[in-house]
Amino acid sequence: MTAIARLAVIGTGHWGRNLARNFHALGALAAFAEPHEARRAEVAALYPDANAHDDTAQVLGDDTIDAVAIAAPAAVHGALVAEALDAGKHVFVEKPLCLDIAEGQGLARQADAAGRVLMVGHLLLYHPAFQALRAMVAAGGIGNIRYIYANRLSLGQIRRVENALWSFAPHDVSMILSLVGEMPARIMASGGTYLSPEVADTTLSHLSFGEGVQAHIFVSWLHPYKDHRMVVVGSDGMLVFDDVKQGLEKLLHYPHGVGWRDDLPNIDKAEAHPVAYEAEEPLKRECAHFLDCVANGARPLSDAGEGLRVLTVLDACQRSLASGEPTTVDGGCFK
Repeated sequence: MTAIARLAVIGTGHWGRNLARNFHALGALAAFAEPHEARRAEVAALYPDANAHDDTAQVLGDDTIDAVAIAAPAAVHGALVAEALDAGKHVFVEKPLCLDIAEGQGLARQADAAGRVLMVGHLLLYHPAFQALRAMVAAGGIGNIRYIYANRLSLGQIRRVENALWSFAPHDVSMILSLVGEMPARIMASGGTYLSPEVADTTLSHLSFGEGVQAHIFVSWLHPYKDHRMVVVGSDGMLVFDDVKQGLEKLLHYPHGVGWRDDLPNIDKAEAHPVAYEAEEPLKRECAHFLDCVANGARPLSDAGEGLRVLTVLDACQRSLASGEPTTVDGGCFK
């Protein structure tokens, strides 16, 4: 039986605690680093068998630690990933990989040269409902993709440095690229800044792909209610992944028929059908996937290459947001 990696979580805020909980349940949590004393004491009480550190360097200098999971502010992701790889650790880092494309490319090269796993926390790629949606799309269950709508809206989680695009949109960019299988050729983004100077509270990004496929991503932390929904419109039906809903309502297939008859629009409405998916916590699946990749030397579903593609799209959206003009990226299918 392959030994389970000894892992340390770096940063135990809200999401870091979720990582610690899941890695502990998987038998991998050996240590954590948390500079805030009260928070460190709380996590230590939950996981007394894990070594508690107040400095990241203590974790990286521990030769018994095989891997780290980084849940720190996005602005320091790149530096922490580089330090962890340099220390010989496998690395799981929450989204985004970093904030600079050149830095991200350097991290990917560093991980390859070191022979270490580098995985980005694009959680929704591991959501069983999204995986069922993607499988249905790949099998031709709704024909050819025409358009994808993505909303990630809520009231709160307001930031002063990281804007709503970088905070909310990575998950939807990741899912859209996974479904379409290529990079967008043209991107146009707009947004509004209301609470902090130069930090957009709401953004709308429009992505144009080849063969007429298009998508948009609407994100905001100034919304009266939580709306985390993706709608995939195909030539032979539609799929709705609503992550706020529970159970059978989370993933629905609408086999609507839309077309023309005698030069008149013809809409054949149909009842929605639930699509079955496995009932398992997405984060647990994601953490287990990372540990499996470390154990077997496999490339993660959300490896550095996937993280770079998402980062490239986010960067293009940000440039368009700043300039008010469309931007372009190197389109085409994934290599």
